[in-house]
Amino acid sequence: MKKGTSSPPVLEEKIISPYGLQRRNMLKFFGAGAAVAAIGISCKKDDNPGSNGGINLGSGDIGILNYAYALEQLEAAFYLQVANTPYSGMSALETAYLTDIRDHEVIHREFFKAALGSNAIQGLTVNFSSIDFSSRTSVLQTAMAFEDLGVNAYNGAGKLITDPGYLTLAGKIVSVEARHAALIRDLISNGTFAGSTDTNGLDSAKTPAEVLAIAGTYLTSTLDASNLPTS
Repeated sequence: MKKGTSSPPVLEEKIISPYGLQRRNMLKFFGAGAAVAAIGISCKKDDNPGSNGGINLGSGDIGILNYAYALEQLEAAFYLQVANTPYSGMSALETAYLTDIRDHEVIHREFFKAALGSNAIQGLTVNFSSIDFSSRTSVLQTAMAFEDLGVNAYNGAGKLITDPGYLTLAGKIVSVEARHAALIRDLISNGTFAGSTDTNGLDSAKTPAEVLAIAGTYLTSTLDASNLPTS
């Protein structure tokens, strides 16, 4: 069975977008306005190593945005790998769907990188050795796990964001992540698009610590979230 690459790839540093969006256009695309564009001016990330020797995400809103950026790096890397090494029997429709999701995740990743500027954490190194990219089941189950994790992460981080502009941005992105999650579920089993909701029809939320404990199994890079807000 063909697994992920033996030596974890470092995620691309250059700004790319399938839609040709440059930094200014990406900011307009998300409608984040001057508040997000000014992240790199108004705030300063703490570059000191974290308490666990890992990459320090920072504190306050900048820390939360770097937390989101880290997750978008992970998702983008996964879908880029899926597109580069299609699983056996991938249909034309599945290719189109997964390509669209890849494009969204790359745009999300590059938006955060461009908006954060010098406050952005470095490119992360992934470890996908547990994923069999030649298997439809392995790829789609992992995609479902990533999309659910993204929704849970944004839901859990919303209350930690103090700037209304950033909260609006997070709401715009989490709605797209939820659409991805619904689509992946239907690819696995038709009609299960809302299978992750609870009895009240709501998606769940996870704290950054809970999310990073899961995401960390797919990263060689170590993240330190000790300075993130908790309430």
